[in-house]
Amino acid sequence: MCILLFALPVNARSSAGQVPEFEDRPLDEPIVHPDWFKLSFLDLREDLKDALTAGRRGLIVYFGQERCPYCKALLDINWGRKDIVAYTRKYFDVVAIDVRGRKPVIDIDGVEYDEKQFAAKYKTNFTPSLLFYDRDGSTALKLTGYYPPYKFRAALEYVADGHYQKESFRTYLARAEWAISFGRDELNRHEAFAPPPYALDRSRFPAGSPLVVFFEQRQCHPCDVLHAGPLSDREIMRSLKRMEAVQLDMGSDVPVVTPRGRRLTAGQWAEELGLFYAPTLIFFDEHGREIIRIDSVVWVYRLGNVLQYVLTKGYLEYPNFQLWRRANRE
Repeated sequence: MCILLFALPVNARSSAGQVPEFEDRPLDEPIVHPDWFKLSFLDLREDLKDALTAGRRGLIVYFGQERCPYCKALLDINWGRKDIVAYTRKYFDVVAIDVRGRKPVIDIDGVEYDEKQFAAKYKTNFTPSLLFYDRDGSTALKLTGYYPPYKFRAALEYVADGHYQKESFRTYLARAEWAISFGRDELNRHEAFAPPPYALDRSRFPAGSPLVVFFEQRQCHPCDVLHAGPLSDREIMRSLKRMEAVQLDMGSDVPVVTPRGRRLTAGQWAEELGLFYAPTLIFFDEHGREIIRIDSVVWVYRLGNVLQYVLTKGYLEYPNFQLWRRANRE
């Protein structure tokens, strides 16, 4: 699990991907933390151990103040989105620290402070601040200042998927810059995607090729990474043209006839499939049966292998993709 410290800058502006407007003064009422924050005795060694035992990848320490308007923006806007909450809770536990508090805190190294001293140790001059601890108890990332949902979600990905081990957060963010809709409130286009209407029914009559559905979102850094990287690769494009490919906004009310013949909206279908991560790629066979799904940041090599697994019908002999990979490496 990891701990995240976060701070919000002054003079916030309201526009796509930026900080919404709010009054830069103490709140009249104290902030109430989300009920999914970890109830902690502030022994971070035990908190991290609990997180890892629960299958998470790190711990986030949230530094805040009870009447901080910037903290409220983080809680209401970023952690007010279902997809961000679901992703956070899957991969991290979150522990709250009051930068003016006096409760004892035991750091990862076993040294004890009070909350105020602990915040000073990590130079938490503004609130909110977020500090990410990885599974080894090392600081993976520190965020200072309010980050809008687009970059905030990227930060969660950056730590959860281990990108911090090989590149800076700035470099990771820049991976998406070649996407057509980089940071914008629209989906990326691609020549392989079939236009609406989305009549994907294969339940009565089998199709002539497999189907891949790209569930994406607007203002989605990993979606931009997907389009700027793997979906611009020539081999990937050639493989996609051998199957039916559809892109859906997973929160939209666009009508869809699913591969099993049900009439739903894209949002309803995503909900039924239990999706919270964008992009998620789901592959279906000619009869509308799900073969495999990808619900994490994917690069050219892995996506290329999954496409070959589907196109060569490797799943018929190897229902598990990793078994197929091992067999084809030998």
